[in-house]
Amino acid sequence: MSFFGKNIKKIRSVKSLSQQAFAELFDLKRGTLGAYEEGRSEPKIDTIIKIANYFSIEIDKLLTGELTVNELLKFKGDLTTYAQDLKREQFASIPCITESTSSEYISLYDKTNFIKELPTIQLPVNPSKEFRGYTVLNLEMTNHDQGFYPKDIVIGEKVPSDVIKKLNNGTLVVALTDAKLIFRRLYITKNSVVLRADHKNIDDDEYPISEIKEMWRVRYVFCKRIPEFADGMEGKLQMIEQELLRMKEKLG
Repeated sequence: MSFFGKNIKKIRSVKSLSQQAFAELFDLKRGTLGAYEEGRSEPKIDTIIKIANYFSIEIDKLLTGELTVNELLKFKGDLTTYAQDLKREQFASIPCITESTSSEYISLYDKTNFIKELPTIQLPVNPSKEFRGYTVLNLEMTNHDQGFYPKDIVIGEKVPSDVIKKLNNGTLVVALTDAKLIFRRLYITKNSVVLRADHKNIDDDEYPISEIKEMWRVRYVFCKRIPEFADGMEGKLQMIEQELLRMKEKLG
């Protein structure tokens, strides 16, 4: 009797399956299975693969050695059990605001059913924290052909209202007010927030902190194209140059 024959006979015994029941699982005739178990016939490779996959047994273990009862008890009983185990390891599902839902989000942001209907992105992030995806709609956050373009997606972590003041100036955020959903950089001035675009021709938006309904600090970014990464020093010089230009404009 081959190792394969001995092993499938032992699998049937451990799983309490008759020859007929086992054979039906893999579209085999009972007599064909009996021939395998007695070593009178060798199975096709696709049959071996089906049996190995179904019980999550490595093919070489199935063919080259006699499985012990203890080993068999460790293997999955079937694919349904395996799928149930996988569910415990699913990534966090993050609701994503798209171009078609952006305007609705302004008034329905606190409606549970609306949030549940948004498309989701699954990521291996801390499920105890709250995240929101946002699809970039314009070129406000581009500068010298670098930055964020329409269809890029940013993922933000929710910022409690009492923490907004503690965020560093220049932090990328998605902010919700009574009338707007805005993706920009955050700057704090006393009890107000200034939302500044990277594009030099876009005016700042300023709001009292009390008027910010939601704020999401950007943690992850998905680009629709491969971004050009500027040298770190070059990027800093560009930011300084931009700030100097803004100061000149205000003084002039």
